[in-house]
Amino acid sequence: MELTPAFIASLIGGKVEGDPDVKISGFAKIEEAKPGDITFLANKKYTHCIYTTKAGAVLVRDDFQPEEPVSAVLIRVPDPYIALAELLNKLSHTDTTPVGVEQPAMVAEGVEVPEDCYIGAFSYLSKGVRLGKGVKIYPQVFVGENVEIGEGTVIRPGVKIYAGCKIGANCTLHAGCVIGADGFGFAPLPDGSYEKIPQIGNVLIEDDVEIGANTTVDRATFGSTRIGRGTKLDNLIQIAHNVELGRCNVIASQAGIAGSTKIGNYNQIGGQVGIAGHLHIGSFNQIGAQSGVHSSFGDHERMMGYPAVKAGEFARTTVYLKRLGDLFKSKN
Repeated sequence: MELTPAFIASLIGGKVEGDPDVKISGFAKIEEAKPGDITFLANKKYTHCIYTTKAGAVLVRDDFQPEEPVSAVLIRVPDPYIALAELLNKLSHTDTTPVGVEQPAMVAEGVEVPEDCYIGAFSYLSKGVRLGKGVKIYPQVFVGENVEIGEGTVIRPGVKIYAGCKIGANCTLHAGCVIGADGFGFAPLPDGSYEKIPQIGNVLIEDDVEIGANTTVDRATFGSTRIGRGTKLDNLIQIAHNVELGRCNVIASQAGIAGSTKIGNYNQIGGQVGIAGHLHIGSFNQIGAQSGVHSSFGDHERMMGYPAVKAGEFARTTVYLKRLGDLFKSKN
């Protein structure tokens, strides 16, 4: 790969300040960049690095005003982080992607594989599977009976998709994630043992969803466990049976959502958050890392702590806790 600031600016709608023909051949963090690399400045705490970086070019905000000389070429954009994502996406689409069915792979009789699809070695596609155009299924993937996978979706190595699940278009399922395993449903019996409740629903994943490595989404007892359009799940997340997630939620690693909880749209949920079952959570909320959510709440809230409370209340409580030692000393 060899690019120039002028070409990069044309891809992302930026304005070049400096030599537009410098050769760019790689990407790097601003503090580690070498000549020929392009980097970005989105977080103000890294501003000092722009004066010492050896990068050939830096993506900066339109209103960035350097206080010292900068040796790198500046490419001014409204938001450097979004511009970087746009640039990487456009460049990745120029890469060659595999097509065809590798051997050994098992494709059940009657399953149609469009010409531009890819089925990796040691994958298993069961009867009744339906694939959209451009689907990429990497090696060692299992796809159960009557699964539907939408156009342009990428299934990374080792993914398991149980029978009857539906995956939308332009989704990405990363290595090792499991879609449609049984929900955790057991009825307690008088003798203290448990009777398994058959889980006969499925998982429905809408378009433009990304699911991280080793994340699990359980099938519903009845009906569907739903992941809404544009939602992004990190690695190592557990979504239980009959959970319903709306559009464009982002959930960080090691979070867990218990059964039948319904969550709205555009929520941001931090790492290791635990959400109890049968709750209703609205839209446009932020839930801080390691919070424990035990009760429902509406829209536009910032929640933190265990049990989770509004962020202001959590901050005040934290201050009081820090002063407890001094309080006890003063009583003595």
